[in-house]
Amino acid sequence: MQRIAVIDYGMGNLHSAAKALSAVAPNDEVIVTHDSALISSADRIVFPGVGAIGDCMAAIKHHGVDKILGSAWKNKPILAICVGMQALFNHSDESGGVDCLGLLDGSVNFFDRYPSVSEAGLKVPHMGWNKVKQMPHPLWDGIDDLARFYFVHSYFVHAQDQNLVVGQTEYGEVCDVAVATDNVFAAQFHPEKSGSDGLKLLSNFVNWSV
Repeated sequence: MQRIAVIDYGMGNLHSAAKALSAVAPNDEVIVTHDSALISSADRIVFPGVGAIGDCMAAIKHHGVDKILGSAWKNKPILAICVGMQALFNHSDESGGVDCLGLLDGSVNFFDRYPSVSEAGLKVPHMGWNKVKQMPHPLWDGIDDLARFYFVHSYFVHAQDQNLVVGQTEYGEVCDVAVATDNVFAAQFHPEKSGSDGLKLLSNFVNWSV
């Protein structure tokens, strides 16, 4: 049995993520916690996020999540979701401009900055189901390319190193919606709200050997 820690810093859709993880890993222990010792000792870490990045970054620093992620960054599997993904990058346009964790190089950009979004008659936030074009990665195993996942966001990632990008979608602009390193997978969409394909991705994460 392994322990999967869902980081609770007061800014995430924690219980739906934890419930989905428990469904795909019934023999594992899924905990929702802000206890740094429990998170650091867990076998896998899930870093969710919902809300404005300014509030999220304040809560992340208040609870020491930045230090926890920094120490775990290269030595255990991490799954970041939605604002959790955005927080990994250098800087976000949101909240008047906010410096993020800088664990990955890239920017988080406001859709409304891009004429292509309004010219296409697209609403912001990008909310609902959209196709994701996959690049090879173990977490896509058993999931069809261009499968639809559920999104709710007004800001999107552009990764500086495009070699890290393993999933993209189009919403006026091409958006990097999944990035990965050797042991980190980050998704802009919500796998816990994305039906059977989302559950399959979570199952792949639970069983990911890194």
